[in-house]
Amino acid sequence: MNRRNFLLSGLALPLLAPRSGLCASGRIDILPDEPIGKIAPTIYGHFTEHIGGVIYDGVWVGEKSKVPNVGGIRKALVDKLRQIQAPVIRWPGGCFADSYDWRDGVGPRDKRPTRTNFWANTPYLWKGPNGPQKYEPNAFGTNEFAHFCQLAGAQPYMAGDLRSLPARDFYQWIAYCNSPAGSTSLAKLRAEGGSAQPFDVHYWGVGNESWGCGGNFTGDEYAVEFRRYTTWVPRYGLDLHFVASGPNGNDYSWTESFFRKVTEKGPRELGNIFGLALHYYCGGPNNGLADKFSVDQWYSQLADAVVMEDLVHNHWRIMGQTDKKHEVKLVVDEWGSWHKTDPSIAPNYLFGYYPSLRDALVSGLTLDIFNRNADKIAMANDAQLINNINALFIGVEDKFIVTPNFYVFDMYKAHQGATSLRTVISGPILEQKSARGLAALAGSASLRGKRCTLTVTNADAQNPQQIEIAIRGRQVTGAKATVLTSKDIHAHNTLDQPTGIEPVRNQNVSIASPLTYSFAPASVTRLDLDLA
Repeated sequence: MNRRNFLLSGLALPLLAPRSGLCASGRIDILPDEPIGKIAPTIYGHFTEHIGGVIYDGVWVGEKSKVPNVGGIRKALVDKLRQIQAPVIRWPGGCFADSYDWRDGVGPRDKRPTRTNFWANTPYLWKGPNGPQKYEPNAFGTNEFAHFCQLAGAQPYMAGDLRSLPARDFYQWIAYCNSPAGSTSLAKLRAEGGSAQPFDVHYWGVGNESWGCGGNFTGDEYAVEFRRYTTWVPRYGLDLHFVASGPNGNDYSWTESFFRKVTEKGPRELGNIFGLALHYYCGGPNNGLADKFSVDQWYSQLADAVVMEDLVHNHWRIMGQTDKKHEVKLVVDEWGSWHKTDPSIAPNYLFGYYPSLRDALVSGLTLDIFNRNADKIAMANDAQLINNINALFIGVEDKFIVTPNFYVFDMYKAHQGATSLRTVISGPILEQKSARGLAALAGSASLRGKRCTLTVTNADAQNPQQIEIAIRGRQVTGAKATVLTSKDIHAHNTLDQPTGIEPVRNQNVSIASPLTYSFAPASVTRLDLDLA
């Protein structure tokens, strides 16, 4: 029995095993005296790229649009981002960032150049009309993105172009964003775009996917570039957080070689690295389409999602071989389900589809992994925000809906800034071959004052799980549940049926001792537990 199944079996804590005579099929033990760390709100971040319908018709509709907007930004999107307390948004990519010249997106919009979009040669997109998805008009640039973040209440996270622009351009983009009002020519250029005051951008990605579309480097080759791009960068009194381009999934050799090379001049170089970017998507042709899949494919997708935990632990261990004090954290700035483009969606909405209940469980499983590893992960960014893979929103012209993924972020926002607690879940292991040893239940718990938030996914598509819940040394005085589920595991929302799936909120939960709760099949649940 491996360590993971050992913990899930309940054998790791024999004193907390379920009492005899109960009908519970498992037990959840929350340990307030064993805190993991503060859950950084930035773990609940988002990602926007100039790809398909993410920016144009998603975020940006233009000031003259009939779609309700604030300075050209879709108002409904801003309102919903505030609802889920969106902490940080990454831009402009992704692969698009690897060939993006920030100067193209500043100054008067009618004088900005039109460029061929990075994604223009994608076969599915090429079927569509010539428009901003193929030929980038640069109507949405640095000022517009900063304004979007301000409206949403989120911090901007800029991804710099390391592949095709020199370090000097990276320095000058930072100066454009952060130099004090009227202090430099770049500050004056920023003011001409309507923003005299600096944007105070703290988060900077030094390239993107430099193992592939961002330059096809090896880890040690990229380490040299990272040092060059971050040496003597203008800071203007700000604590800049540089994110190094990290591995593709389980490419552990990248992480090892990067850390070895970047510190060859001494460990002080670690002080310039805020985080190492990890990218991991789950899905693929073997798991079906977003809303068309078998029960076996349901389990296969969820089994793929929990691979994230192994990736976090393994990269963290390798980082620690060089970074003994773990000064550098992980930044999972691209994650989520990735399915084929829905054939019913117009080609210009490349990679667009309607996320289903299955994708909501992927989001729940992943966010719980991040919570459980709050000591390791400083930021994460769901890819992408709107009209694309794993989206929280779909916006086409004046139509706008939220997806099941939105509801998961809304349910989980209570974790932001709270203290993650060690939580032991004992319950059944799914028997389906495609589940590959996936536990029926997974979750995380956090504490803020006298409120404990427990979030749990039940991956079992058919069976509820009757579970005893105990908080060691604490008495529960009140409990409410919010549940996202459906009798149809393919349930999703569309532009024509925007309420195909919604959570049931604030259900009263009996607090009779022992506290026992039945987690619905195929569900994401949040329990709000008030403590004496």
